[in-house]
Amino acid sequence: MAYSIDIISCITDRFVSLTSTEKRIAQFILDDVATAAELPIAELARLTDSSQASVTRFARALGCKDVRELKLKLAQSLAVGQRFLLDVPDLEGIQGIYASIIGVLETNRRALDPKALQTAVDWIGDARQVLAVGMGGGSTIGAQELQFRLFRLGLPIVSQNDGLLVRMMCAAVTARDVVVTLSLGGYTPELVESATIARQYGARVIAITPEETPLAAQASLVLPLIVRENDYIFKPSTSRYAMLAMIDVLSTELAMAHKPEAKSRLRRIKLALDSHRGGANRQPLGD
Repeated sequence: MAYSIDIISCITDRFVSLTSTEKRIAQFILDDVATAAELPIAELARLTDSSQASVTRFARALGCKDVRELKLKLAQSLAVGQRFLLDVPDLEGIQGIYASIIGVLETNRRALDPKALQTAVDWIGDARQVLAVGMGGGSTIGAQELQFRLFRLGLPIVSQNDGLLVRMMCAAVTARDVVVTLSLGGYTPELVESATIARQYGARVIAITPEETPLAAQASLVLPLIVRENDYIFKPSTSRYAMLAMIDVLSTELAMAHKPEAKSRLRRIKLALDSHRGGANRQPLGD
């Protein structure tokens, strides 16, 4: 598998060691990556007051075999979005963080599909075992959180975030099992492939992910997330709160569907915790 190197970082890191001519070329590229990626080598040489040979030497100094490869890497850097190249200001401030969280929760609340939710509750409640899988930050935490919610209800669940183990565990499922996949993007190859494997062996696959994604296409049922990101890249994704809210909704509905058993187990857990830690009886249940 070929891995893409961020050519913009390479130019920035090596800028000091470049010749004066190469620095002119480098600065031109850093000032306007999109234009530099499209220009013919002759025009790039003219605009930087250099020569085609100098542009070629510059490309090789960055580890590219020729100017064509340099332009390809510049195009790849652009593919992630201009917001990762430009200095986008934060117009919302600290209060905007809370406002964004409230906004994404409200958007996903309106998009909730009660019928799909009820189907998910029925499937998980009847499952021989549940496997919750997520990879990469928020989705990993989401899979673990689902395990922490459901074991309290007496439901057989385990979470996993290692790509190889997820693949192995999905290959070991039966038609009586449910696999819950969580992804804010819906494109992670390991998750998509594992969901495909699980379905081939008869398991029901529930995806908590945006619709119209590769992961959603491989699921038996989708509990859709609406993911909205802005251009301010330094603020963590607020969409992960939508995922946690979906987990809370799913867990609550499962608890209500198994109320007597859930109440008994939750009471036993609370007793075990309070006799160990003390404190008021309104402390969170193990959080």
